[in-house]
Amino acid sequence: MSRKRRTGVSLNSPQRKAVEYGMLLVGSFLLAASFNLFLNPNQLASGGVSGLSVILYHLFHWPPSIVQWALNIPLFLLGFWLLDRQYSLKAAVGSIVLPLFVALTSHLQPLTDNTLLASIYGGMGVGLGIGIVFRGRGSTGGFSIASQILHKYSGISLGVSVAVFDGLVILLAGFVFTPEKALYALIALFVTSKTIDIVQMGWNTSKVAYIISDETEKMREAILFDLDRGVTLLDGSGGYTGDERKVLMAVVSQSEVSKLKMLVRSVDAEAFIILCPAQEVLGEGFRAV
Repeated sequence: MSRKRRTGVSLNSPQRKAVEYGMLLVGSFLLAASFNLFLNPNQLASGGVSGLSVILYHLFHWPPSIVQWALNIPLFLLGFWLLDRQYSLKAAVGSIVLPLFVALTSHLQPLTDNTLLASIYGGMGVGLGIGIVFRGRGSTGGFSIASQILHKYSGISLGVSVAVFDGLVILLAGFVFTPEKALYALIALFVTSKTIDIVQMGWNTSKVAYIISDETEKMREAILFDLDRGVTLLDGSGGYTGDERKVLMAVVSQSEVSKLKMLVRSVDAEAFIILCPAQEVLGEGFRAV
């Protein structure tokens, strides 16, 4: 069976750059719309600069877009200086465009006044927007830059650094609004993080199969030609006997699992199969890199 090698698109090609900037704009718009439809009207400050802008809006009636610009732009410049210019032009664009979209969508009427619904759907919308921005290798700036600075100069892990800033905003919301509002904000933050994961990795249902069989060559041919999946041979040895043997590794979709089991049993009824969830699979036959 022949497999054609496909030439990938350069990560720095004009077409790729155009797609990435398009994703930055689309993601920022979805984030801004979710902010105005769900989070801000229901006093849900679920972390970040946007969460802080919710608090300041309800305290002093300062427009959230102005607050976000006032914080995003200095934070970007600080990160550009302190982080060895890691933040590209896209980060600068994100820092400016997101507050712009927040201002342009500020006229939207809230879709619900139920705080639980707002935290769930607002979290989903924000996560969808951020996930799209990340897929485009972009950034919306804000406290993610502050987290990077804290991580670099304090040695605190990046995950903890992010949690510190988000936690401070949610804690402040608990004092300014009510503790219940802070708990709802935590729900929104949790939903956002899970939605980002889904957008980044998809609804992945692939499995990694490890197969140990005395019929290695027949099994390899069956997977390659009958199942039409790639297979890798790994070196292994028996823990009890010490005998060297090959372990076959193949990645299959969820719909192909039953077919793989039947195929393996038809070749070697005594074969040993291990099936593990695959977090993300990129490449030929699966999602494009």
